[in-house]
Amino acid sequence: MKYLTSSALSFLRGETESRRRNLRLLLRFIVTIVIVVTIFSVLFHVIMAWEGQQHSWLTGFYWSLTVMSTLGFGDITFHSDLGRIFSIIVLLTGVVFLLVLLPFTLIEFFYAPWVESRAKRAIRERVNPDLTGHVILLHYDPVSAALIEKLERHGHDYALLTAEQEECIRLTDMGVNAFWGDPRQAATFERLRLDHAGMVALTGGDFENSRLAFTIRSFRANIPIIAAAESKSSSDVIRLSGANKTFQLPSLVGEALARRSHGGKSITHVVAHFDELLIAEAVANCPELEGKTLAQANLRANSGVNVIGLWERGEFLLASPRSTINPNTVLLLAGSEKQLETFDQLYRKSDETQGLIIVIGAGRVGAAVCHTLEAEKANYRVIDRAARVLKPFGEKAIQGDASSFEILQQAGIIDARTVVITSHDDDLEVYLTIFCRKLRPDLQIICRATHPETISELHRAGADIVLSYASMGANILSNYFKHSDVLMVAEGLNIFQTPAPPDLVGKTLLEENLVLNTGCNVIAMKTEDGLQAPPNPNLSIPQGAELILISDADSEARFFDRYTPKKAT
Repeated sequence: MKYLTSSALSFLRGETESRRRNLRLLLRFIVTIVIVVTIFSVLFHVIMAWEGQQHSWLTGFYWSLTVMSTLGFGDITFHSDLGRIFSIIVLLTGVVFLLVLLPFTLIEFFYAPWVESRAKRAIRERVNPDLTGHVILLHYDPVSAALIEKLERHGHDYALLTAEQEECIRLTDMGVNAFWGDPRQAATFERLRLDHAGMVALTGGDFENSRLAFTIRSFRANIPIIAAAESKSSSDVIRLSGANKTFQLPSLVGEALARRSHGGKSITHVVAHFDELLIAEAVANCPELEGKTLAQANLRANSGVNVIGLWERGEFLLASPRSTINPNTVLLLAGSEKQLETFDQLYRKSDETQGLIIVIGAGRVGAAVCHTLEAEKANYRVIDRAARVLKPFGEKAIQGDASSFEILQQAGIIDARTVVITSHDDDLEVYLTIFCRKLRPDLQIICRATHPETISELHRAGADIVLSYASMGANILSNYFKHSDVLMVAEGLNIFQTPAPPDLVGKTLLEENLVLNTGCNVIAMKTEDGLQAPPNPNLSIPQGAELILISDADSEARFFDRYTPKKAT
């Protein structure tokens, strides 16, 4: 109600000549109706007096309005033919004025201009004249939506350009900072202050991204442009068109899914490195670890690695001595290359390379999973309905519907260790996850979620590990924009490096208790003496030290709110 009132006031206060003309016409029409009703009321009294009936003036107005509006209660009637003819004239006049002309007038001269006024306010074409360092987006999809959420969370400005007015209104109503304009025109990007932007992000299809990169590069030679690409060949073309950097998201997601599966020649898979410090994941699928606490496993003494945390069905837990290692628990490790090799030698099963992995879906993401597994000499089968996409995989390919038990049985679901579901349809992902979990309660299930909101649903359905296609793409774009060394090791979990804030210099990690105060955990510290992983909590943090921390997005924000350092570039 408050919004409608403000919108109406804004319309009535319009200063254009057309609005004032519309209001004058509307008032004239209302005055005309009042005059007609008054005339009919006078004639009502004249005819009633001729018939010998007496009524008040209020009754005359009451009768005129009820007849004109076609209500006709029938409590007041004429007895003569003259009165009946008059009633017909009043009725027909009412039909024309109240049922035809009045709605048309209200729509034409009030409602339609109000809708147009609201649309014009929703359709913006120009950013604030002092806006700088913002991100310009040219496509709205799950990746850009996730990026917008990250930018808003960290207080960065952005502008999303769309060529459709209806789309601009829809996005604005959703709370997106959307603008309308033709992306082929230089004037459009002038209104978006392209010369002062920090980055242009292209998340559409290959053809669209190539054309937009070429167009934008012709408008400004030094604007950073980063674009998504479906394949290596299209990535090369988009870079030739003007993009500074491209990323093949299907391949990156596929490789990440494959890294998290059982099988291959190593159970540790490096996901990031900070100089000589490697961050790796390992599925704890061996008798020496299953059922033990971290204190009982004593991994640091046995292999030298530091356990940062554990993943249990989508929930990340910071490592503590009492943390229990279950089957399919994913350990997040930090250590040197030699320490990770020692961990592999101690805890890799002798038959690990024979563990069967079933890949459902042979699209771009599924194909990337298979190519990664092939490079690791892992034992896998791939299922898809389309024979065309299965050709590169030869006898490892199985054509059919993965929702059929016969097809899954043919692929080896009974003996498989892992199922990797790579469909772009989140509904199908949930369906297949439930189906596979019912068939094999002990099976490791790894899923790809297109939309971030599906992640929790997939975990409830039985998935052990879920990677968000949108969040991974948004994280790549965000890292490029901020030039920061931030790694998303899994959905919602980041490892980042930052100079030690002045408020922490001279203090120990034990007395500051960052985990309690911010939710961040320091996994390593770089000083002049080298890298400490994990750092000694009783030693003071020296000036010039670099901290490597792990946290979720909210904890990272609390850390920077509390200590306000500048991120490393």
